[in-house]
Amino acid sequence: MEKIISAKLSKSFKEFFANQQIAGILLVLGTFVSLFIANSKYGVPFQEFLGTKIGFEYPHLHLNQSITNWINDGLMSLFFLLVGIEIKRELVSGELSDRKKAMLPMIGALGGMIVPALLFLIVNLNSPNTIRGMGIPTATDIAFAIAILGLLGDRVPTSLKIFLTALAIIDDLGAILVIAIFYGHGIQISWILASLIICGIIMFLNYKDLTYTWVYVILGLGLWFSMLHSGIHSTIAGVIFAFLLPRQSKMESKMSDAFEHFLQVPVSFFILPLFAIANTAITLNTNIISELIQPLPVGIFVGLFIGKPIGIFSFCWIASKLKLATISDEISLVQLLAAGILGGIGFTMSIFITNLAFIDVEYILLAKISILISSIAAAFVGFLILKLRKSKI
Repeated sequence: MEKIISAKLSKSFKEFFANQQIAGILLVLGTFVSLFIANSKYGVPFQEFLGTKIGFEYPHLHLNQSITNWINDGLMSLFFLLVGIEIKRELVSGELSDRKKAMLPMIGALGGMIVPALLFLIVNLNSPNTIRGMGIPTATDIAFAIAILGLLGDRVPTSLKIFLTALAIIDDLGAILVIAIFYGHGIQISWILASLIICGIIMFLNYKDLTYTWVYVILGLGLWFSMLHSGIHSTIAGVIFAFLLPRQSKMESKMSDAFEHFLQVPVSFFILPLFAIANTAITLNTNIISELIQPLPVGIFVGLFIGKPIGIFSFCWIASKLKLATISDEISLVQLLAAGILGGIGFTMSIFITNLAFIDVEYILLAKISILISSIAAAFVGFLILKLRKSKI
């Protein structure tokens, strides 16, 4: 049965899975490198380098950002573009195009967002300054989670790999919506209108089947620039652009597939590791470690390490009992729980939301440390369970 499922996997899905495995490994390496430098004698100059501003400013045109912000607001837009293309492809012609197949990861992702957010809220109920971090434990890191599955090889059934990948993709879509709705600031109507006009032009080009790649690239950059100034986070432009790209045209190759193929390597091998290096340059000391019992880091840990597996597993189990979705015969309940635990690897998206949620440097630092601890714990426990348990229960 597993061979049949594997044979049906699209080439794009396999390529996406393989690249995300490598990206996950590079994320870990980038994090270790960043932590090592930040806690060495080069820590201060490294932080100053990341804070160096590059760009220019004119009235109403602000393109003077720190290196870290260029990575987070600029390069990460390409990551969101890739994720958006993958989401659209799976919805149109992939695993999520079949309603019955899509229901289980969709329901699991919903539980994996609701329960962690509620647990975080409960822990931080008496800490109004940290409530904005409620979105942090709702995210799953695709690359990191897939990297763990890759290390397990054939000890993990293909159906479980598909489930967790689909869940992480849907989870990312949820995180994107959370960012767009809750983490905007100072909405600028004129720039929103400019974004809508550009979207309208792209839709018109699609209607006329005018698929000149260079035109779409220019319009995509214009959309990013407009979103950057709109008050809605600029990376959302990547997702919007992905959903507007034509999948069917008179061209021999589909534009979405061409963009996806072009972005896979730079995103996996360069942008994600660079994001890890720029955002995990954390200086560790005994004072910070003793502050990890505060509501913010505790809420993140409880949300990711406990809330994620409870939410994913319970929602999937209830959905199967109500016959809203079907759990594959190849996936045991123990493996489903382990997948839920791996869903607690927040990392990239959680760190990204942290940067949007807080201005206070201490909050950002505590949140990132908690995300690292939670993600490492989830990766270790999830990996251990899947490695030791192969039989179905």
